[in-house]
Amino acid sequence: MLETNIDDMKGEIYSYLTEKLLGVGVLDVYMTPIMMKKTRPANMLSVICKDKDREKIEEIIFKETTTFGIRSYEVDRSILERKMEVKKTMYGDILVKGGYYKGEKIKTSLEYEEGKKIAIKNKIPLKDVYEAIK
Repeated sequence: MLETNIDDMKGEIYSYLTEKLLGVGVLDVYMTPIMMKKTRPANMLSVICKDKDREKIEEIIFKETTTFGIRSYEVDRSILERKMEVKKTMYGDILVKGGYYKGEKIKTSLEYEEGKKIAIKNKIPLKDVYEAIK
């Protein structure tokens, strides 16, 4: 886990930074609103990455943000087995992600880009595509 608190950066940079970090294979990236000393509003940038990628990720964070320091610590992750599957719906076949725990399917999730594509193609609200896979 790499983390840094940022209180002096334009908001648009966060979106660019997130895309760049995801593009180099980080496992997760997110921002948490926080209050720093003297009650200054800020964001804590959190990045989960593989240890082998740490130096590359730190370089991106240092070059692309206003931060002067990055904290790091090890974290464990538990993840479900994932399988891409086709779900038949009234809007046609939709590619979904199945989540399996100890071999048992416990959830189905629509990938945003897939849902967006189906919604645009069928001229329907995105929420209707999410409902169709239930």
